[in-house]
Amino acid sequence: MDKEYIKKLAKDPRFIPGIHNYCDRWCERCPLTSRCMSFELSEEHFGDPRSRDINNKAFWQKIHEVFQITLEMVKETAQQQGIDLDSLDLQENSDDQIISNIAENHECARAAKAYSEMVENWFDSSESLFKEKEDNLNLQARLQLPDSDPAGQAAALKEAVDIIRWYQHFIYIKLLHSIEGSLTETPKCLDEFPKDCDGSAKIALIAMDRSIAAWVQLQNLFPQQADGILDILVHLNRLRLKTQTVLPNARAFVRPGFD
Repeated sequence: MDKEYIKKLAKDPRFIPGIHNYCDRWCERCPLTSRCMSFELSEEHFGDPRSRDINNKAFWQKIHEVFQITLEMVKETAQQQGIDLDSLDLQENSDDQIISNIAENHECARAAKAYSEMVENWFDSSESLFKEKEDNLNLQARLQLPDSDPAGQAAALKEAVDIIRWYQHFIYIKLLHSIEGSLTETPKCLDEFPKDCDGSAKIALIAMDRSIAAWVQLQNLFPQQADGILDILVHLNRLRLKTQTVLPNARAFVRPGFD
């Protein structure tokens, strides 16, 4: 893969511009991978399983190639626009650090981080419950009890866990990005354009919606854990409501390809 190949893909009408910016990165479940240039590049560059393993030399070689191509394209674009990159002051900007600190300490970011920790703690303390549930479902399957659906329960359990785990840290990352954007985006310049902070907040809200539904499913499967799960649900729902208050236009954001 080289920069000419990337430029060629960028002109391909199959791809929806910006579709990858507001997705949940769950490519295995996405119905629009054929319309996503980012997915195409990923498959082209990291299609070999060895190149996806961070402990394999091939992975780091591929990463190096991506950085090199990106740097070449940035330099080429800068040159076309008459920008001398070597003359730019690239010292750390104290304003950026201040904004980052403000975002990290925002109540939504802190609540999202706390949620990811609550998820980890719950699963750590519930290992025996999963083993007990697995044994119970296996027994139901062997006995073929009437009105039981062990296969369906097992599938529902796996689905709920997969969803919760996928979005566990994703919510915090997207909210942090959204909050930083809300602090730096200039309203006067962006009035007629969708705001990136709203797009990032929207996919974070969607992740919360799906996570809440998954926790309700776990609550039904583990009634003995109802109180503990309820605490998590209350926390996550409060975060959802607060996010909608802080970024009131997030739900209305139209994500390219998805909405």
